[in-house]
Amino acid sequence: MFVSLRVPNYRLFAAGQIVSNVGTWMQRIAQDWLVLDLTGGSATALGIAAALQFAPTLVLSLWGGVLADRVDKRLVLIGIQAAMGLCALALGTIVLTGVVELWHVYLLCLLLGCFSALDVPMRQSFVSEMVGPGQVVNAVALNSLVFNLARIVGPAVAGVLIVAVGTGWVFLINAVSFVAVIAGLLLMRPERLYRSERVPRAPHQLRDGLAYVRARPDLVAIMVLVFLVSTFGINFFMTLALLARNVFGRDAQGYGLLTTLLAVGSVLGATLAARRREKPRLRVVAGSGLAFGVLLVVAGSMPTYLAAGIALVPVGFATLIFTTAANTSVQLSVDPTMRGRVMGLYMLLLLGGTPVGGPVLGVVAEHFGGRSPLIVGGVVTVLSVLAVSVVLRRRVDRAMR
Repeated sequence: MFVSLRVPNYRLFAAGQIVSNVGTWMQRIAQDWLVLDLTGGSATALGIAAALQFAPTLVLSLWGGVLADRVDKRLVLIGIQAAMGLCALALGTIVLTGVVELWHVYLLCLLLGCFSALDVPMRQSFVSEMVGPGQVVNAVALNSLVFNLARIVGPAVAGVLIVAVGTGWVFLINAVSFVAVIAGLLLMRPERLYRSERVPRAPHQLRDGLAYVRARPDLVAIMVLVFLVSTFGINFFMTLALLARNVFGRDAQGYGLLTTLLAVGSVLGATLAARRREKPRLRVVAGSGLAFGVLLVVAGSMPTYLAAGIALVPVGFATLIFTTAANTSVQLSVDPTMRGRVMGLYMLLLLGGTPVGGPVLGVVAEHFGGRSPLIVGGVVTVLSVLAVSVVLRRRVDRAMR
């Protein structure tokens, strides 16, 4: 289950990620709560903040993938992590000085989104360089395990700190946490990396990457499904905040607990995924997506806060199985010289749907209540999985004939 941790470079990376991800989850909870406090609980404002943070993915993620195929990923990641830490430092400072306004939060969400859009495809494609192709499945699953362990600790700690000392100190703690991941990257042994051949700068590299994906029906199916599910289903930053505050009347600790329960299920899913030794089949991607949609509807329909929290545990489990199966299936299906560009497109579709889904689900919540985003997201997810499965099956049957 932990075989990738035998690789010293990956061990350093994972240790830094544990600390940094705890800080990141603390900031996400604090940022959502800050927006709700500044606007009196506006779901639309929360959707706009989410859209601004993820909108740069629409513009920069593909170019981040092109860049990942050209450069030394480790050195570029160090610079990006430092820039993200400075964003957290700036937000914490303006909150503690008492001058924070909503537009400040919006601006820093946009800046953080720009750096994140470059960071994610770079970091995803860097995984195979740390562990080699034989351990990518395990390393991706362990990344998810680290991420979701942090999602258990971070929101719970953030909820307590927000009530005790306010959101400003939470942002500053996140700024300090970036030191851990930067230190891990600096301490790596570059000569022990499994570097893929760098692609020299040339015209039409982005177009070549898109053409590569377009010629692969299996990749197209996963990409379309990931976009639809993430846009309307995996929008927990917004949906859980609305469920906690506007439906059940809970404070920041209540919101943090819902996020923690979701993460408990994700950790269980990551534990199962880490035991997998081979590339998951498309049926695993589709089946876990279908289960996720059904469970999301169930969680949104729960009558009490406790029942909703318990229902989020299997939702987290299904979410993790779906995203890990999709990620590893893509990474292990592509040519190494195309991996950065393909993962850039993958992360564009995984994260880039939030600017679309956030405001849409915010408007839905304004008109139909705080439960409706979860229910609508679950229904759209189920319909998306069924539609993509039917289309792919028809293409396969036609190709076989």
